[in-house]
Amino acid sequence: MYSKFKYLSVVFGCISILSCAQTEKEIIPQTYVAYKTSEDIIIDGKADEAVWKKAKWTNNFIDIEGDKRPTYQTNVKMLWDDKYYYIFAEMKEPHVWGDITQRDAVIFYNNDFEVFIDPNGDTHNYYELEINALNTIWDLFLTKPYGMPGSKVLNNWGYSDLKSAINIEGTLNNPKDIDKGWTLEIAIPFKDFRRSRKINNVPSNQFYRVNFSRVNWDFDLKNGKYSRKKDKRGKFLPEYNWVWSPMGVINMHKPEKWGYVYFSSEEVGRNVTFEIPKDEKIKWKLYELFHANRAFYKQNNRKATSISDLKKSKIIIDNNKIIPTLENHKFGWTISVQSPFTNHILSVKEDGLFTRRKI
Repeated sequence: MYSKFKYLSVVFGCISILSCAQTEKEIIPQTYVAYKTSEDIIIDGKADEAVWKKAKWTNNFIDIEGDKRPTYQTNVKMLWDDKYYYIFAEMKEPHVWGDITQRDAVIFYNNDFEVFIDPNGDTHNYYELEINALNTIWDLFLTKPYGMPGSKVLNNWGYSDLKSAINIEGTLNNPKDIDKGWTLEIAIPFKDFRRSRKINNVPSNQFYRVNFSRVNWDFDLKNGKYSRKKDKRGKFLPEYNWVWSPMGVINMHKPEKWGYVYFSSEEVGRNVTFEIPKDEKIKWKLYELFHANRAFYKQNNRKATSISDLKKSKIIIDNNKIIPTLENHKFGWTISVQSPFTNHILSVKEDGLFTRRKI
C-alpha cells in the first residue's frame, strides 16, 4: 500500500505508463471573460440570480486529449467580485451518484468536478479543488507540477472561506430513475491566493490560468448501490476525463496548457474582448523546448548544449522570428528569449518555473 504522498505522485505524475509516452498535440487554450458582479450571489447550487442568467456559458467540455466528444455535456459560467471568484458548472448525467463523504479523500474515485488555478501563470504554487455530487471537497496546493524536481503536494492545505453547493436534477444514488444531471456553484476567496496579507491580489482586468476537469466513470449496480465498473480481471475500467481547455495528453498537471480567464472590471452585458498576449504564445514555445530538453537528457544521458540539439530552433510568432538560448549552469539550466513584442526576457528553468524580467 502506497503512502498517500507516494500514491498521489503515482496517480497524478502520470495517469499511466501509456499516457506518459503519448505525443502531445498542438492545442490553443480556451479563453473566457468573467465579468464583475455587484449583485449578491447566494451559493445554493442553482444560479437563480439575474446576473448568472446573463453570464455566458463556456464551450462544451471536450475529451482531455482534444479529439473525442464526451458522452455527457458539461458547461461552466464565471463571475467575480472583490472577495470571490464564482464558478457555476452544469453537468448532464443520467445517473447521479457518489459515496465519498470524507474531506480530502481521493474524490475522483467518484464522478467529480475539478478546478485548477494558477494565479500568476508561472506553473508553480497552484491550486486544485475536487468536488463530488455529495459536495465532498478535496482542496490541495502544489508547489510544482508532479514530476518536477522538488515537487510537493500539500494535501492538508485548505481554502479558508470556500463556499460550495450542489443541486441535483433528479435523485442522488437512486438507480430506479433517470436523472438530468447536477449543478455545482462555488465561491473561491481571492484572499487565499495572496503571498502576503498586505497584498491586494484581486485580479481586476487581469487573467488567471485556469482549467476545469470532469471525471466520469462507467458504473456497476450491486444491491441497488453504484460503484466503479471493473473488467473481467477485476481491475477498474479507466475513467473519462472531460475538460474545458484540452491538454492534448492525459495529464492535467501542465499549467502552461490551461485556459485563460480574464477578470473584466465591467459588468455582465458589456462586450469585452480578451486576446491572449503575444508573450504568452512565446511562453508556449518555451515550454515545448523545456519538455524537448528533458526528453533529450533521458534519451541521450547527457545535457543538450544548445537549442539546435533539440531540433526546434525555428520559432515564428506573428511573423516575428524568436531566437531562444539554452544556458547550462551548475544549478541546472535555463531556456530564455527576449520578446520582440515587449522586450521582456522570458525564461523557463529546469524545474519548469517561468519568469518574466524587464530590462
